[in-house]
Amino acid sequence: MIIGVPREIKQDEYRVALIPVGAEELTAAGHTVLIERGAGLGSGIPDELYEENGAEIVETAEELFARADMVIKVKEPQPAEWVLLRPGQILFTYFHFAADEKLTRGFLETGATAVAYETLEGPNGQLPLLTPMSEVAGRMSIQEGAKYLERPQLGRGILLGGVPGVPPAHIVILGGGVVGKNAAQIAAGFQADVVILDINVDRLRYLEDIMPANVNTLYSDRHNIRMELELADLVIGAVLIPGARAPVLVPRSALKMMKPGAVLIDVAVDQGGCIETTRPTTHSDPTFVVDGVVHYCVANMPGAVGRTSTYALCNVTLPYALKLASQGLNAACAQNHGLLTAVNVYQGQVTNRAVAETFGIEWKEFCP
Repeated sequence: MIIGVPREIKQDEYRVALIPVGAEELTAAGHTVLIERGAGLGSGIPDELYEENGAEIVETAEELFARADMVIKVKEPQPAEWVLLRPGQILFTYFHFAADEKLTRGFLETGATAVAYETLEGPNGQLPLLTPMSEVAGRMSIQEGAKYLERPQLGRGILLGGVPGVPPAHIVILGGGVVGKNAAQIAAGFQADVVILDINVDRLRYLEDIMPANVNTLYSDRHNIRMELELADLVIGAVLIPGARAPVLVPRSALKMMKPGAVLIDVAVDQGGCIETTRPTTHSDPTFVVDGVVHYCVANMPGAVGRTSTYALCNVTLPYALKLASQGLNAACAQNHGLLTAVNVYQGQVTNRAVAETFGIEWKEFCP
């Protein structure tokens, strides 16, 4: 199979979908690897290192898409890339279709197959290709929150850990999954006052057991959320329903009860956001203010730390890329339940039920 790895063109995206060892593994297995010139530079990987490991450098995305049987990316295809896709071609990347109807309908028209990192399930129902980026985003959310709480950034002027005689910041984390857990661990290290809200009581028990004394848990309901928003200096939106749009937990009306200069960081922005006033932003222009509350809604947070994120992502995606390349889509999906759950679109049909229900599109089960 011919595998293509293009340079990411989404604004402020510095990750790449394959590292040199991946090129070596794929070429050793008899496949051809095409790397668009400069694709790895944002992660500190020069073209020469790919060539030394068996990859061929191509000059343009047009050439790469035209030759590749499977394209491996990091972010969802941008409109300029839709026209390069063709029927029968496999695109293996993050899609987050439920947050973007235009992307969904645009991709359906290409006839290509979407194999989505974010819905690929592991043996125990976990999401192994989403997990490392959720870990990065959760940890980043606290360092970004610390920055935007500073007064020059329009925040309240709060130091996360406080100082003797002055209380620390109160941090509210909506969702106790991978993002929430990692955010809480970093926030706890700053000696902030942290509360995690979730609807899964067993998960809350687990978090209560492993977290230090400055992290507490609350059941997530309207009353508890409202109470915590009034107290919050920093709120982390960390809600996930795999494949579906994130539920809105913070309505616009709730912003008026928050402290002026409080900060909202919506890590769920890729799935539509769990804050009603969320709209995607970029690393170049990351924040906006609504009703006196600073919103940070960067849709590719891990892209800012491209080196770390690229290696963390490629560690988990390469085994699946090898399966798809060596066995083909149908055989690989028949033998691997995880890959089967990752197929969101097949030959112009939506095969992920949550995406289909979000936009009222006919759902068709994928049966390899």
